[in-house]
Parts: sequence; C-alpha cells; structure tokens
Amino acid sequence: MVGGADNGAVSVWDVLVGQAPVVEALAAATAAGVNEAGGLVAARTAMTHSWLFTGPTGAGRTTAARAFAAALNCESIPPGCGECAGCHTVLTDTAADLRTVRPEGLSLGVKDVRELVRDAASAPTSGRWRILLLEDADRLTDQAANALLKALEEPAQRSVFLLCAPSVDDVLPTIRSRCRVVALRLPRPSDVADALARAGVEDAAARLAAAASQGDLDRARLLATDEAARARRAEVLRIPTRLRRTGDCLGAAADLVNAANADADAANTIRDEVETEALKTALGVGATSAGSTAKRARAVKPGAKGRAMTVRGAAGALKELEKTQKSRGRRTVLDSLDRALVDLAGWYRDVLVLQLGAPVDAIHPDHHELAGQLARVSTPEQTLRRLEAVLACRRRLADNPGLVPLLTVEALTLALRAG
Repeated sequence: MVGGADNGAVSVWDVLVGQAPVVEALAAATAAGVNEAGGLVAARTAMTHSWLFTGPTGAGRTTAARAFAAALNCESIPPGCGECAGCHTVLTDTAADLRTVRPEGLSLGVKDVRELVRDAASAPTSGRWRILLLEDADRLTDQAANALLKALEEPAQRSVFLLCAPSVDDVLPTIRSRCRVVALRLPRPSDVADALARAGVEDAAARLAAAASQGDLDRARLLATDEAARARRAEVLRIPTRLRRTGDCLGAAADLVNAANADADAANTIRDEVETEALKTALGVGATSAGSTAKRARAVKPGAKGRAMTVRGAAGALKELEKTQKSRGRRTVLDSLDRALVDLAGWYRDVLVLQLGAPVDAIHPDHHELAGQLARVSTPEQTLRRLEAVLACRRRLADNPGLVPLLTVEALTLALRAG
C-alpha cells in the first residue's frame, strides 16, 4: 500500500476509500515533508505549506486532510502508520501541534481565524509540523478570509495550513492561488460496500447502504447501522406519492422541515445545555440566566463598579453563546434538509432511468416499485423538471441560509406536484 505498512498493517490512508491517486500524492508529499522538517533537501513541488482539499459532500475532504496531518507528524518510516503517538493524537484531535477550526454555525468568523493565524506563528512543540486544519473554508466571512490570506502569503517555516471546501470556486481566488489543490471524488458504491463489509456489515445491507448513500461513506455507515436513519430516508422517498392536492404538498413540506428540526434538537439540545452551564460556572453566575444577570448589573451599588463590569461581561458572554448555539442549530437543520433533498433527487433520477431504459444501477433499489409506478404515469420531461426543482431547492438553501426553510420546501413540493 502506498504510504502505509506492508502485510495488511493499519495505515492512516486506509480511511480514504476509492482515492488511490490522492493517497499517492499525499504520501509523496509526506515523505518530502519529513525530509524538510529534518533539515534535508525536499522536493518543493511535492510539499507546500498551504493545501486545499476539495470534493463533494461525502468525498472525505476533512478525513483526507486529517490523515495527511497524521502522516506528517508520524513517528514511523515510512510515515502514516496510524498507530504511533504522533498519528493517534492527530487522528483523535488531541495533538499539541494540531489546531482544528470548524464552523459551529452558518459562517466562520474572523475571531477564530485570527486565533488560528497566531497558532501558525509558533514552532511545533513535539511533532515535525504545526498543522492548522480549517474545515468548511467556504464559510469564511470576508474579514476572516482576508485575515487568513495574510498568513498564507508569509507562512511560518514549520507550519502547514490544510483547508477544506466543496470546490476551488468556493474560496477566494487569492487564497486558492496560494494552495496546492487536492481534488477528491465520491468513491464508487462498490468501494463503499467493500469498506462496510470490512467493518462487519452484512453484504446485502452494505450494498444497499452504499447505493443509497451515493458514495458518501459516513452516510452509508449511518444507513447500515441506524434504523432511525433508514426510517427517515423511507419517509422522504414516499413524499412524491403523497402530492395529490395542495394540502398534501404543504403537509409533506411541514413533515420534512419538522424532521430536520427534530434532528437539530437531538443533536444540539444536550450540548447547548452543557455549554451554557459550563459558561455560567466559569463566569461565577451559577444558574442565573443572561437576562437576570443583566438586571443584577443594573441594580448593583455605585461603589461596586468592578462587580458591575463583571456581571455585564457575563451577560454579554452568555448572549454571545446563545447566538452561536442558534446559528449552529440552524446549520444542523439545513444539513438535515440537504440530506433529504439528496435522497429525493436520487429517487427522481431512478424514475428517469426507468423511463429512458438506461442500463445503470438504481440509487434506491429498495424503492424500485414506487419509482416504477411514477415512471409509468409521467413523462421523462416531467421527471427531469422535478429533478431540476429538487436541485434548485438545494442550491437556494445552500446559497441563502437566511431563507425560511418551510416556505422554500413548500415551493418545492408544489413544483413537484405540478411537474
């Protein structure tokens, strides 16, 4: 295996399913990076201090970046063993020389990026490289992008920036021009099914999950192991059969958005509560809410100016946390809706395949009968318009996160009924 150990040993590259060219390029760069960090002559065409990992959702952008980071600080030769302390701490996000920044909400602000840039100026403490991993770089605000650009223009000698984004077009030209691009693709369903089978998933379930996930390995794992995820997918794929009247369209849209909101609540409620209580404890306000903290600030005696400033600061910190949590919750809702729309687009693609008699495998073979029913009572032109409507809805929600999800999805279901 390129960049890994022989005789079937574990390697950091094993997680990159169906990405052989990427593994080869990253392994070569890792070898050059080891030489450079050790003071040897390196192939500068192979190793650079700024990288941009691109690919569609499910291709494994962050996974590839983290595997590369682990290999760069691996203690073995060839690097990338996956078992040493250098690999293990990077893969578990506990390495002293790794800083990971991921947007909690709809965007990534300048505060987080400035902290990242400050870290980049420091020499590594234990590994060969100080690694700055920036997930979802497409969510950078303009201010944050400008702050990052300054660091990319003059990188520290032993720092490496790893940026992740869906495509090069999603980041500023001035940023991407300073990065080496690593383009990942969605793995083939057969590669995903093999990976699931190696993890112990029964063969038929692995093949079904691989097809339904459309190459997204994380999504495939979820569908293969989580009954609730399979049930949500089934409900989404039944939506086209429900759209007989206007009321049905509105009801289907409400169900879709309610399910997304439930996903967000399940993912964030406990986390939000823990964060809020931890911050209150750190600020010394106990179980006092932000609102009552503000009241205490107004009621404090004139002689206690320092105390008043402290209480006002606590209220501001709690309000800022609440803002972050609301943004994160909305991001979760939009991500859940996007997964549902991907499933729906795949189903209409299956209908179109049946209508055209194309010799390709179905994305949702377990819903073949429903797809066949619609294929018989509609035309390929209608199906294509419906598929385009689903994809247009995805783009609108992605490009304009401030839109009201319910109204946007209602417009989609009405368009699907009209055909």
